[in-house]
Amino acid sequence: MARLANKDALQKLRKSLQVVDRHKKDKLISLCGGSGCGAYGTAKVHQALVAELKKQGLQEKVEIKRTGCHGFCEKGPIMVIYPQGAFYPQVKEEHVQEIVEKTIKGNEVVDSLAFKDPSTKKKIYFEKDIPFYRLQQRIIFGNNGLIDPTSIEDYITVGGYSALEKALFEMKPKDVISEIKKSGLRGRGGGGFPTGIKWETCRRHEGERYVICNADEGDPGAYMDRSLLEGNPHSVIEGMIIGALAIGSKEGYVYVRHEYPLAVKNLFTAIQKAEELGLLGQNILGSGLDFRIHISRGGGAFVCGESTALMASLEGKPGRPRAKYVHTVEKGFRDGPSNLNNVETWANVPVIINRGAEWYASIGTERSKGTKIFSLVGKVVNTGLVEVPMGTSLRTIIYDIGGGIPKKKKFKAVQTGGPSGGCIPERYLDLGVDFDELTKVGSIMGSGGMIVMDQDTCMVDVARYFLDFLKDESCGQCNPCREGIKQMLDILTDICQGKGKEGDIELLEELGAMIQKFSLCGLGTSAPNPVLTTIIYFRDEYEAHIRDKKCPAGVCKALFHYEIDKDKCTGCQLCAKKCPQEAITGEKKKTHVLDQAKCIKCGICYESCKFDAVVVR
Repeated sequence: MARLANKDALQKLRKSLQVVDRHKKDKLISLCGGSGCGAYGTAKVHQALVAELKKQGLQEKVEIKRTGCHGFCEKGPIMVIYPQGAFYPQVKEEHVQEIVEKTIKGNEVVDSLAFKDPSTKKKIYFEKDIPFYRLQQRIIFGNNGLIDPTSIEDYITVGGYSALEKALFEMKPKDVISEIKKSGLRGRGGGGFPTGIKWETCRRHEGERYVICNADEGDPGAYMDRSLLEGNPHSVIEGMIIGALAIGSKEGYVYVRHEYPLAVKNLFTAIQKAEELGLLGQNILGSGLDFRIHISRGGGAFVCGESTALMASLEGKPGRPRAKYVHTVEKGFRDGPSNLNNVETWANVPVIINRGAEWYASIGTERSKGTKIFSLVGKVVNTGLVEVPMGTSLRTIIYDIGGGIPKKKKFKAVQTGGPSGGCIPERYLDLGVDFDELTKVGSIMGSGGMIVMDQDTCMVDVARYFLDFLKDESCGQCNPCREGIKQMLDILTDICQGKGKEGDIELLEELGAMIQKFSLCGLGTSAPNPVLTTIIYFRDEYEAHIRDKKCPAGVCKALFHYEIDKDKCTGCQLCAKKCPQEAITGEKKKTHVLDQAKCIKCGICYESCKFDAVVVR
């Protein structure tokens, strides 16, 4: 396509693409090509689809789109067939022929391949009726399942770059900033700072200004930003261009994790195509705005998610934070005023400009506006990416959308905000999730990680796990973080190994308070959160480890052993067959015996027993 010289050329292109799109094919197959579904075998399913459609002579009537992540990662690879919206989870290549025969040719959903709701055991045939999707409000993530991320035409067809057009030709920079301020958008990277105020402050400072996208998503279990970049990179690019217009910048950077190859690939393609069309580079759409975007790949250091460490890394220096008495909006990257927001924040910008601040501010809570994408993982039936209005309760997210806890086990806690977040117990399940409410119970929003834990989770071990992660990720620059986290981890390790002693809990609290108060950056000041919240809400587990030398959850191997309850054992021999050490013996239909000397406490017998005869002591 030719370079777009002005807004009229963009409008003409969009209209022509929409006309073609309406008359293009009889049916559309949306096949998830995100990293998760890709690992399950999307490529093989795609190959089988292409071959079968050709065999049936349908290649001219049916379009296949390999899209980004659909969000329902538990059920990948996912296929949705439009216009009816027939939904097929966990599709395999051997299913393709029947799907083409019945759904593509006959408009009939294949009953045996339909989604089965884990809660009701009923089959649901259409995407719109599945609770996981029906209870979300996907204003940012929704286009992921509708467009090919490598096609700028797809993005323009669904309205892409119309917000940029509006900002360039109908608004002044101060109007753009005012709209973002009125929307109430707060940074989705964890800090929750008002985006419009950050933009306004950055614009006030003189110098070469920079627009930066933080895609260094380092929280274990979190992949919201990766999926947005993989599935809809143009939404982020459009947001960054609007941000550049607002603050007066000519140069932008996306700092993305090197471990996200598909995100990097699709982002690079998107930037290249936007430049070819004149939506990036010099004199964008004939407006006089010059703006370029560069990609910088991070080496996977968690601390580089912190703004000043990220900018140091961008400059080719070690990724170490600096003191915050000089803000990055005044002196950041290359000592110039720098405006940094994360992937999800930038993706919100076009939506706000297009639909208006008043509409956006009507979603969410009084102080936390819009929607938030959460990475729902752990001990929950439906894992995946969930986009809901701010203020949605934990119970709605975990039970109504997430489907609850597998195997009818009891919910124990949910950890929000990544390694620096807190663990929230059952009594706060009806808490509305927003920036302020999470802070009140000792946790944080973070970038949106949400790890669900059940009755078999040891909260002391959870705290130890996150401290172990943070110890390795600390830049080592300041004593409170470097030494304090190590000392806390040593105490937690001793407690988990049965070496805990009286006073350890109080010492952990004292060390945690010191680290929070005196650490240099956000990694250090929030590092004690997992420990302090688990002490507040699960102190009894700490006391059991220290005083009774017992791990109630049966996780810390030094503090428990398995036994077979002779009154419950039916002699089915399943545990004996599965034991890798042959530590369980017994005749069929007679009580079995577990040899403690051979047992390695792997838990296979405990998980496999259908009669609860294997118990933790």
